[in-house]
Amino acid sequence: MNDASSLRTVDVGGATPYVIAIGPDLLRDGARLAAPVRGRHVLIVSDDTVSPLYASRVRAALVQARPQLQVGELVIPAGEASKTLDHFGAAITALAELGATRDACVFALGGGVVGDLAGFAAACWMRGVDCVQLPTTLLSMVDSSVGGKTAVDIPQGKNLVGAFHPPRAVIADTTALHSLPARELRAGLAEVIKYGAIRDPLFFQWLAAEREALLRGEAGATAQAIARSCEHKAEIVERDPLEKGERALLNLGHTFGHAIETEQGYGAPHNDNLNHGEAVAVGMVLAARLSARLGMAPAADTDTLRALLEAYGLPTTIPAGLDPQALLARMRLDKKNVAGRLRLVLWRGIGQAEVVPDVDEAAVLDVLRG
Repeated sequence: MNDASSLRTVDVGGATPYVIAIGPDLLRDGARLAAPVRGRHVLIVSDDTVSPLYASRVRAALVQARPQLQVGELVIPAGEASKTLDHFGAAITALAELGATRDACVFALGGGVVGDLAGFAAACWMRGVDCVQLPTTLLSMVDSSVGGKTAVDIPQGKNLVGAFHPPRAVIADTTALHSLPARELRAGLAEVIKYGAIRDPLFFQWLAAEREALLRGEAGATAQAIARSCEHKAEIVERDPLEKGERALLNLGHTFGHAIETEQGYGAPHNDNLNHGEAVAVGMVLAARLSARLGMAPAADTDTLRALLEAYGLPTTIPAGLDPQALLARMRLDKKNVAGRLRLVLWRGIGQAEVVPDVDEAAVLDVLRG
């Protein structure tokens, strides 16, 4: 089925422990896929890009391992524009039509949009049923599929409606990355670089050294990058499952990035809008520049971060045409803020991120104006 020697696992502890499995051809491994399923009902949620590639494979593997399973499927249009309350409602309707009981399981087969939407539906159906994350993008393998944050977007902002709902398992089939467009691979690598930036200078240096291997999608380097990123996230999530403190560090660059994404309108992936990983890359540079402006960090570290992101083919400046005042207004809606005051993840330099309360809005605006 799959080469056991190439399989990596990461244990996530805490109140609801689970295992992240990382390796090739895991979407064909029926025994592994079926192991977390406690009942008879499975709903596969996917999108119209991923479903034609992998949904029949997952369904066949599940039914071969557990012939009595009743497997339904919901397919949504690909892209951030589908992460809506309407499509959440469609997932709830699909669970109802399946007759899903309290021991049902939702399989999220796709990238971060599918993972967030399917996880939120699982959190809400009958006040919570099981969810298994089957991430098919690098971004979702290292970030959104781990930790149980689920949500949908509304016009006022990203991820403002959601729930914490840890998965029963995360199964990351690295073979799926072979079908990923180069732009999506780079977007995932932005989140990988983030882990080096917030807490692991040696990993940051390794990413600089292994850039060509990672951009080529070499199996060994890619699996190592995914595993290391998941280990970092797992350690943080275990200590802070509901983002009361340390977990906020995982959002380096995200407050700026989400503001950019929201202001440009969650555009379809084929247009000129930045995708999530690209927006986070820009956001990390803005956070580093703000840190330097506030006297927290050396400006040289901002230059080092920007150079690495650009070497990976990622953007580092705000797209033309976005109004700094409008971006600041979006940032005021960020969930990390307290009592209407900006609370941002900034850094002391590479590998030393921290949460800073009550950040001066005038300094933020200066950075947004460039």
